[in-house]
Amino acid sequence: MSDYFGKETPKLGFGLMRLPHKGLNIDLGETKKMVDLFMEAGFTYFDTAFVYPGSETAIRKALVERYPRDSYTLATKLNAFILSPTEGIAKKQFYTSLERTGAGYFDYYLLHALMENNYKKYERFHLWDYVRELKEEGAIRHFGFSFHAGPELLDKILTEHPEVDFVQLQINYADWENPSVTSRANYETARRHNKSIVVMEPVKGGSLADPQKEVKELFKAYHPDMSCASWAIRFVASLDGIITVLSGMSNTEQMKDNLSYMKDFKPLNEEEMEIIRKAQVIMGRSSTVPCTACHYCMEGCPQQIRIPDIFKAMNLQLGNGQRELAVKAYEEAAKGSKASSCIECLQCEKACPQHLKITGHLKQAVKMFEE
Repeated sequence: MSDYFGKETPKLGFGLMRLPHKGLNIDLGETKKMVDLFMEAGFTYFDTAFVYPGSETAIRKALVERYPRDSYTLATKLNAFILSPTEGIAKKQFYTSLERTGAGYFDYYLLHALMENNYKKYERFHLWDYVRELKEEGAIRHFGFSFHAGPELLDKILTEHPEVDFVQLQINYADWENPSVTSRANYETARRHNKSIVVMEPVKGGSLADPQKEVKELFKAYHPDMSCASWAIRFVASLDGIITVLSGMSNTEQMKDNLSYMKDFKPLNEEEMEIIRKAQVIMGRSSTVPCTACHYCMEGCPQQIRIPDIFKAMNLQLGNGQRELAVKAYEEAAKGSKASSCIECLQCEKACPQHLKITGHLKQAVKMFEE
């Protein structure tokens, strides 16, 4: 498939949100190995953001300082709502990102995580004009935005800003008809506006790499040697109009697995699509918490509750019936602040790109693990 560059684009992108860590710090040695494997396989797209802790600096050391600038494409993002910046502070993010990465320019630059409760701020801060000016100056090659709302708002933004080059959407088979995520409707809206798409969360924060037992058995019966993650990534890579599919890889094993089926990518055939449809039906009956572990909910939480880790513990029981493992995982996640520490300030729900009723799920966690 060709994007608006008019050239063939590899379908796998390296999402830098979940890089490997040693303690509190990014494991630079492991990151370099992953970058090398990715580049050697012929892939070039790297995605970071101003608000991903340590990510922009790490990619300077692992990629920018070690490879020619014309051998890769780098994307980063400007966030106008986390930390409540002023217009001036928001605009300075570009230069901070440029300094952190040392990239000289950005191939892709995005306004970050637009949704109902923040998109007007990007207008008030004149950020659409700002990124257009950056493109005219040659500081960025292409600009777009990442999006976490419904098709009505997406249609409104694309109608008002037809100049954007692309849009980054959350698309995966589990959320294809999810009314909270509306993957299909958003995809169709973007294509109706003739926009190319970068896909984020194709494995839904890792949850589709380890889905419930019934889905695993479905996939393994057809492809015993293929990972569950491969089904998720190949599903979105098979869609028309996709620039690249971002995978937030955290170790060399995940990198090698992704490369094993994406280096010589083959779209899903009709039999495989039918299996995906069966998995979607099963997922529709799932009682698991559809959290992608983006951690936006923890920014500003007055109780410092490790919400994604608590939900991960819940899903061990809800999705796979692993009660003992779930209890142990909750005990680890609740060190410092239990689910019952929630004061229902709703800060987390305002920040959640998945629009989850987080306080309700935390109450469920209290019943599961504290009563």
